[in-house]
Amino acid sequence: MDTVDGQRFPIDLDRPLIGAPMAGGPSTPALVAAVSNAGGLGFLAGGYKSPEQLAEHITVTRSLTDRPFGVNLFVVSANDVDEEELQSYRRRLQPRADRYGIQVGVPRWDDDAWTGKVDVLRALRPDVVSFTFGCPDPDLLHELHQLGISTAVTVTDSAEASLATDRGAQILVVQGPDAGGHRGTFDPGADPGTQPLPQLIASIKTISSLPIIAGGGISTREDVGGVLAAGAFAAQLGTALLLADEAGTHPAHRAALTDPGFTETRITRAFTGRPARGLRNRFMDEHPTVGNAYPQIHYITAPLRAAAAANNDLQALHLWAGTGYRTIRTGPAADIIAALTP
Repeated sequence: MDTVDGQRFPIDLDRPLIGAPMAGGPSTPALVAAVSNAGGLGFLAGGYKSPEQLAEHITVTRSLTDRPFGVNLFVVSANDVDEEELQSYRRRLQPRADRYGIQVGVPRWDDDAWTGKVDVLRALRPDVVSFTFGCPDPDLLHELHQLGISTAVTVTDSAEASLATDRGAQILVVQGPDAGGHRGTFDPGADPGTQPLPQLIASIKTISSLPIIAGGGISTREDVGGVLAAGAFAAQLGTALLLADEAGTHPAHRAALTDPGFTETRITRAFTGRPARGLRNRFMDEHPTVGNAYPQIHYITAPLRAAAAANNDLQALHLWAGTGYRTIRTGPAADIIAALTP
Protein backbone atom coordinates (compact mmCIF):
# COMPACT_ATOMS: atom_id res chain seq x y z
CA MET A 1 0.00 0.00 0.00
CA ASP A 2 1.65 3.21 -1.15
CA THR A 3 1.83 6.35 0.97
CA VAL A 4 2.38 9.84 -0.41
CA ASP A 5 2.10 13.01 1.68
CA GLY A 6 0.27 11.05 4.34
CA GLN A 7 -2.19 9.59 1.83
CA ARG A 8 -2.53 5.83 1.89
CA PHE A 9 -3.52 4.46 -1.50
CA PRO A 10 -5.06 0.96 -1.55
CA ILE A 11 -3.56 -0.07 -4.92
CA ASP A 12 0.14 -0.39 -5.69
CA LEU A 13 1.02 1.56 -8.83
CA ASP A 14 4.30 1.86 -10.70
CA ARG A 15 3.24 5.18 -12.22
CA PRO A 16 0.96 7.80 -10.63
CA LEU A 17 -1.40 7.82 -13.61
CA ILE A 18 -5.04 6.81 -13.92
CA GLY A 19 -6.89 6.14 -17.16
CA ALA A 20 -10.19 7.97 -16.78
CA PRO A 21 -13.39 6.03 -17.44
CA MET A 22 -14.80 7.54 -20.64
CA ALA A 23 -18.34 6.35 -21.33
CA GLY A 24 -19.66 5.93 -24.83
CA GLY A 25 -16.84 3.92 -26.35
CA PRO A 26 -13.31 5.27 -25.75
CA SER A 27 -12.52 3.18 -22.65
CA THR A 28 -12.24 -0.23 -24.28
CA PRO A 29 -10.91 -3.27 -22.42
CA ALA A 30 -7.78 -2.96 -24.56
CA LEU A 31 -7.19 0.63 -23.43
CA VAL A 32 -7.90 -0.15 -19.78
CA ALA A 33 -5.52 -3.11 -19.84
CA ALA A 34 -2.84 -1.11 -21.66
CA VAL A 35 -2.89 1.62 -19.00
CA SER A 36 -2.67 -0.92 -16.20
CA ASN A 37 0.04 -2.91 -17.98
CA ALA A 38 2.03 0.31 -18.33
CA GLY A 39 2.07 0.67 -14.55
CA GLY A 40 -0.94 2.95 -14.10
CA LEU A 41 -4.55 2.10 -13.28
CA GLY A 42 -7.05 1.75 -16.09
CA PHE A 43 -10.80 2.21 -15.62
CA LEU A 44 -13.70 0.69 -17.50
CA ALA A 45 -16.67 3.01 -18.02
CA GLY A 46 -19.85 1.31 -16.88
CA GLY A 47 -22.08 4.20 -17.91
CA TYR A 48 -24.61 3.42 -20.68
CA LYS A 49 -23.67 -0.27 -20.70
CA SER A 50 -26.05 -3.05 -19.76
CA PRO A 51 -25.02 -5.23 -16.80
CA GLU A 52 -24.28 -8.01 -19.27
CA GLN A 53 -22.00 -5.77 -21.35
CA LEU A 54 -20.23 -4.56 -18.21
CA ALA A 55 -19.62 -8.12 -17.05
CA GLU A 56 -18.24 -9.05 -20.47
CA HIS A 57 -15.89 -6.06 -20.51
CA ILE A 58 -14.58 -6.88 -17.03
CA THR A 59 -13.93 -10.46 -18.12
CA VAL A 60 -12.19 -9.39 -21.33
CA THR A 61 -10.04 -6.88 -19.47
CA ARG A 62 -8.98 -9.57 -17.01
CA SER A 63 -7.85 -11.68 -19.95
CA LEU A 64 -5.60 -8.83 -21.11
CA THR A 65 -3.91 -7.90 -17.84
CA ASP A 66 -3.01 -9.37 -14.49
CA ARG A 67 -2.67 -5.87 -13.06
CA PRO A 68 -5.35 -4.05 -11.03
CA PHE A 69 -8.00 -2.04 -12.88
CA GLY A 70 -11.18 -0.24 -11.98
CA VAL A 71 -14.82 0.14 -13.00
CA ASN A 72 -16.87 3.33 -12.93
CA LEU A 73 -20.64 3.59 -12.42
CA PHE A 74 -23.01 6.53 -12.75
CA VAL A 75 -25.13 7.44 -9.71
CA VAL A 76 -28.29 8.80 -11.37
CA SER A 77 -30.64 10.61 -9.02
CA ALA A 78 -34.37 11.01 -9.53
CA ASN A 79 -35.33 14.46 -10.81
CA ASP A 80 -38.31 16.72 -11.23
CA VAL A 81 -38.36 17.98 -14.81
CA ASP A 82 -40.40 20.48 -16.78
CA GLU A 83 -42.19 18.28 -19.31
CA GLU A 84 -43.28 21.26 -21.40
CA GLU A 85 -39.67 22.43 -21.63
CA LEU A 86 -38.57 18.97 -22.77
CA GLN A 87 -41.20 18.85 -25.48
CA SER A 88 -40.24 22.33 -26.61
CA TYR A 89 -36.64 21.20 -26.98
CA ARG A 90 -37.75 18.18 -28.99
CA ARG A 91 -39.66 20.45 -31.36
CA ARG A 92 -36.63 22.70 -31.80
CA LEU A 93 -34.47 19.71 -32.66
CA GLN A 94 -36.85 18.02 -35.11
CA PRO A 95 -35.84 20.13 -38.16
CA ARG A 96 -32.26 18.91 -37.73
CA ALA A 97 -33.53 15.36 -37.31
CA ASP A 98 -35.55 15.76 -40.52
CA ARG A 99 -32.32 16.39 -42.41
CA TYR A 100 -31.14 12.96 -41.30
CA GLY A 101 -34.53 11.36 -41.98
CA ILE A 102 -35.04 10.40 -38.33
CA GLN A 103 -37.13 11.34 -35.31
CA VAL A 104 -35.74 12.92 -32.17
CA GLY A 105 -35.66 10.68 -29.12
CA VAL A 106 -38.30 10.33 -26.42
CA PRO A 107 -37.33 11.67 -22.99
CA ARG A 108 -37.29 9.17 -20.15
CA TRP A 109 -35.65 8.64 -16.81
CA ASP A 110 -33.79 5.55 -15.72
CA ASP A 111 -31.05 4.77 -13.21
CA ASP A 112 -28.61 3.34 -15.78
CA ALA A 113 -29.37 -0.23 -14.66
CA TRP A 114 -27.92 0.51 -11.22
CA THR A 115 -29.05 -2.64 -9.40
CA GLY A 116 -27.86 -5.00 -12.12
CA LYS A 117 -24.47 -3.32 -12.34
CA VAL A 118 -23.96 -3.40 -8.58
CA ASP A 119 -24.71 -7.12 -8.74
CA VAL A 120 -21.96 -7.43 -11.37
CA LEU A 121 -19.55 -5.72 -8.98
CA ARG A 122 -20.48 -8.16 -6.24
CA ALA A 123 -19.97 -11.13 -8.51
CA LEU A 124 -16.80 -10.12 -10.37
CA ARG A 125 -15.15 -7.91 -7.75
CA PRO A 126 -12.94 -5.52 -9.70
CA ASP A 127 -10.04 -4.03 -7.77
CA VAL A 128 -11.55 -0.54 -7.58
CA VAL A 129 -14.97 0.95 -8.22
CA SER A 130 -15.50 4.67 -8.72
CA PHE A 131 -18.79 6.51 -8.74
CA THR A 132 -19.70 9.65 -10.69
CA PHE A 133 -22.68 12.08 -10.46
CA GLY A 134 -23.25 11.21 -6.82
CA CYS A 135 -22.17 9.18 -3.81
CA PRO A 136 -23.67 5.80 -2.90
CA ASP A 137 -25.04 5.23 0.57
CA PRO A 138 -22.64 4.16 3.33
CA ASP A 139 -23.98 0.61 3.45
CA LEU A 140 -23.00 -0.08 -0.16
CA LEU A 141 -19.57 1.49 0.22
CA HIS A 142 -18.99 -0.62 3.33
CA GLU A 143 -20.22 -3.78 1.60
CA LEU A 144 -17.88 -3.27 -1.36
CA HIS A 145 -14.98 -2.65 1.01
CA GLN A 146 -15.79 -5.90 2.81
CA LEU A 147 -15.69 -7.67 -0.56
CA GLY A 148 -12.16 -6.39 -1.12
CA ILE A 149 -13.15 -3.67 -3.58
CA SER A 150 -11.63 -0.23 -3.05
CA THR A 151 -14.11 2.61 -3.52
CA ALA A 152 -13.68 6.07 -5.04
CA VAL A 153 -16.10 8.96 -5.57
CA THR A 154 -15.75 11.75 -8.13
CA VAL A 155 -16.09 15.15 -6.47
CA THR A 156 -15.96 18.71 -7.79
CA ASP A 157 -15.98 20.77 -4.59
CA SER A 158 -15.33 20.56 -0.86
CA ALA A 159 -18.95 19.86 0.06
CA GLU A 160 -19.07 16.79 -2.19
CA ALA A 161 -15.69 15.67 -0.88
CA SER A 162 -16.90 15.99 2.71
CA LEU A 163 -20.01 13.92 1.96
CA ALA A 164 -18.03 11.18 0.22
CA THR A 165 -15.54 11.07 3.09
CA ASP A 166 -18.27 10.86 5.71
CA ARG A 167 -20.01 8.03 3.86
CA GLY A 168 -16.89 5.89 3.81
CA ALA A 169 -15.27 6.29 0.38
CA GLN A 170 -11.59 5.33 0.37
CA ILE A 171 -10.43 7.58 -2.50
CA LEU A 172 -11.53 10.96 -3.85
CA VAL A 173 -11.36 11.62 -7.59
CA VAL A 174 -11.10 15.40 -7.67
CA GLN A 175 -12.28 16.73 -11.03
CA GLY A 176 -11.28 20.25 -12.00
CA PRO A 177 -13.07 22.69 -14.33
CA ASP A 178 -10.86 21.92 -17.37
CA ALA A 179 -12.00 18.29 -17.61
CA GLY A 180 -13.49 17.01 -20.84
CA GLY A 181 -16.85 15.28 -20.92
CA HIS A 182 -19.36 15.41 -18.08
CA ARG A 183 -18.62 17.27 -14.90
CA GLY A 184 -19.16 14.96 -11.96
CA THR A 185 -21.26 17.42 -9.98
CA PHE A 186 -23.80 15.77 -7.69
CA ASP A 187 -26.41 18.43 -8.54
CA PRO A 188 -26.76 18.67 -12.34
CA GLY A 189 -28.54 21.99 -11.98
CA ALA A 190 -25.67 23.67 -10.17
CA ASP A 191 -23.24 25.84 -12.06
CA PRO A 192 -19.96 23.92 -12.46
CA GLY A 193 -17.19 25.24 -10.24
CA THR A 194 -14.33 27.21 -11.75
CA GLN A 195 -11.71 26.88 -9.00
CA PRO A 196 -8.41 25.82 -10.65
CA LEU A 197 -7.50 22.20 -10.00
CA PRO A 198 -4.42 22.81 -7.77
CA GLN A 199 -6.45 25.17 -5.57
CA LEU A 200 -9.34 22.70 -5.49
CA ILE A 201 -6.99 19.95 -4.33
CA ALA A 202 -5.62 22.18 -1.60
CA SER A 203 -9.07 23.14 -0.34
CA ILE A 204 -10.27 19.53 -0.26
CA LYS A 205 -7.16 18.41 1.60
CA THR A 206 -8.16 20.73 4.44
CA ILE A 207 -11.38 18.79 5.04
CA SER A 208 -10.42 15.21 4.07
CA SER A 209 -7.38 13.01 4.59
CA LEU A 210 -8.37 10.58 1.83
CA PRO A 211 -5.93 9.99 -1.04
CA ILE A 212 -6.72 12.11 -4.09
CA ILE A 213 -6.75 11.27 -7.77
CA ALA A 214 -6.86 14.59 -9.63
CA GLY A 215 -8.04 15.16 -13.18
CA GLY A 216 -9.13 17.84 -15.60
CA GLY A 217 -7.16 19.30 -18.49
CA ILE A 218 -4.07 17.17 -17.83
CA SER A 219 -2.24 16.50 -21.08
CA THR A 220 1.47 17.12 -20.44
CA ARG A 221 4.14 15.83 -18.08
CA GLU A 222 4.20 19.28 -16.47
CA ASP A 223 0.45 19.08 -15.84
CA VAL A 224 0.92 15.75 -14.09
CA GLY A 225 3.76 17.12 -11.99
CA GLY A 226 1.64 20.12 -11.04
CA VAL A 227 -1.20 18.12 -9.50
CA LEU A 228 1.23 15.79 -7.73
CA ALA A 229 3.00 18.81 -6.28
CA ALA A 230 -0.39 20.13 -5.15
CA GLY A 231 -0.89 16.99 -3.08
CA ALA A 232 -2.65 14.50 -5.34
CA PHE A 233 -1.56 10.87 -5.20
CA ALA A 234 -2.12 10.36 -8.93
CA ALA A 235 -3.24 12.25 -12.03
CA GLN A 236 -6.22 11.10 -14.08
CA LEU A 237 -5.97 11.17 -17.88
CA GLY A 238 -9.02 11.25 -20.11
CA THR A 239 -8.65 13.45 -23.17
CA ALA A 240 -4.93 12.62 -23.23
CA LEU A 241 -5.86 9.02 -24.12
CA LEU A 242 -8.58 9.69 -26.71
CA LEU A 243 -6.16 9.28 -29.62
CA ALA A 244 -4.44 6.19 -28.21
CA ASP A 245 -4.35 3.22 -30.57
CA GLU A 246 -6.39 1.13 -28.13
CA ALA A 247 -9.09 3.75 -27.50
CA GLY A 248 -12.54 3.19 -28.96
CA THR A 249 -12.92 6.87 -29.85
CA HIS A 250 -15.25 7.31 -32.84
CA PRO A 251 -13.38 8.20 -36.07
CA ALA A 252 -15.29 11.48 -36.35
CA HIS A 253 -14.28 12.41 -32.81
CA ARG A 254 -10.65 11.52 -33.57
CA ALA A 255 -10.73 13.71 -36.66
CA ALA A 256 -12.19 16.66 -34.77
CA LEU A 257 -9.49 16.53 -32.09
CA THR A 258 -6.84 17.29 -34.72
CA ASP A 259 -8.97 19.57 -36.91
CA PRO A 260 -7.61 23.16 -36.78
CA GLY A 261 -11.13 24.42 -37.41
CA PHE A 262 -11.97 23.68 -33.77
CA THR A 263 -10.33 26.36 -31.67
CA GLU A 264 -11.81 26.09 -28.18
CA THR A 265 -13.82 24.02 -25.74
CA ARG A 266 -17.05 25.00 -24.01
CA ILE A 267 -19.32 23.70 -21.28
CA THR A 268 -22.77 22.73 -22.57
CA ARG A 269 -25.94 20.98 -21.40
CA ALA A 270 -27.34 20.77 -24.92
CA PHE A 271 -26.44 17.13 -25.57
CA THR A 272 -27.38 15.42 -22.30
CA GLY A 273 -28.83 17.90 -19.82
CA ARG A 274 -25.71 17.69 -17.65
CA PRO A 275 -22.82 20.14 -17.90
CA ALA A 276 -20.09 18.70 -20.11
CA ARG A 277 -17.04 20.15 -21.84
CA GLY A 278 -16.43 19.54 -25.53
CA LEU A 279 -15.09 21.15 -28.67
CA ARG A 280 -17.26 24.15 -29.43
CA ASN A 281 -19.47 23.51 -32.46
CA ARG A 282 -22.66 24.76 -34.06
CA PHE A 283 -24.97 22.55 -31.99
CA MET A 284 -23.66 24.12 -28.79
CA ASP A 285 -24.05 27.62 -30.19
CA GLU A 286 -27.59 26.97 -31.41
CA HIS A 287 -28.72 25.68 -27.99
CA PRO A 288 -26.96 27.79 -25.38
CA THR A 289 -29.64 27.43 -22.71
CA VAL A 290 -31.01 23.97 -22.02
CA GLY A 291 -32.53 22.54 -18.85
CA ASN A 292 -30.73 20.18 -16.50
CA ALA A 293 -32.95 17.17 -17.18
CA TYR A 294 -30.54 14.22 -17.17
CA PRO A 295 -30.90 11.59 -18.53
CA GLN A 296 -34.05 12.77 -20.30
CA ILE A 297 -32.17 15.12 -22.65
CA HIS A 298 -29.56 12.43 -23.23
CA TYR A 299 -32.32 10.25 -24.67
CA ILE A 300 -33.84 13.11 -26.68
CA THR A 301 -30.56 13.78 -28.51
CA ALA A 302 -29.29 10.19 -28.76
CA PRO A 303 -30.69 9.53 -32.27
CA LEU A 304 -29.34 12.88 -33.47
CA ARG A 305 -25.89 12.18 -32.10
CA ALA A 306 -25.84 8.72 -33.66
CA ALA A 307 -26.88 10.15 -37.04
CA ALA A 308 -24.30 12.93 -36.79
CA ALA A 309 -21.57 10.37 -36.13
CA ALA A 310 -22.72 8.20 -39.04
CA ASN A 311 -22.72 11.23 -41.34
CA ASN A 312 -19.44 12.63 -40.04
CA ASP A 313 -21.30 15.81 -39.10
CA LEU A 314 -18.86 17.33 -36.63
CA GLN A 315 -21.05 20.38 -36.07
CA ALA A 316 -23.82 18.28 -34.51
CA LEU A 317 -21.77 15.72 -32.59
CA HIS A 318 -20.79 15.73 -28.93
CA LEU A 319 -17.01 16.06 -29.16
CA TRP A 320 -15.98 15.74 -25.53
CA ALA A 321 -12.54 17.19 -24.84
CA GLY A 322 -10.67 18.86 -22.02
CA THR A 323 -8.88 22.16 -22.38
CA GLY A 324 -5.53 20.44 -23.02
CA TYR A 325 -6.70 18.70 -26.19
CA ARG A 326 -4.25 20.53 -28.46
CA THR A 327 -1.25 18.77 -26.91
CA ILE A 328 -2.54 15.18 -26.95
CA ARG A 329 -0.76 12.59 -29.04
CA THR A 330 -1.43 9.43 -31.00
CA GLY A 331 0.24 6.06 -30.52
CA PRO A 332 0.13 3.11 -28.13
CA ALA A 333 -1.29 3.91 -24.71
CA ALA A 334 1.91 2.62 -23.10
CA ASP A 335 3.93 5.27 -24.96
CA ILE A 336 1.50 8.02 -23.91
CA ILE A 337 1.68 6.90 -20.28
CA ALA A 338 5.47 6.82 -20.41
CA ALA A 339 5.63 10.29 -21.95
CA LEU A 340 3.40 11.76 -19.24
CA THR A 341 5.18 10.15 -16.29
CA PRO A 342 7.12 12.81 -14.37
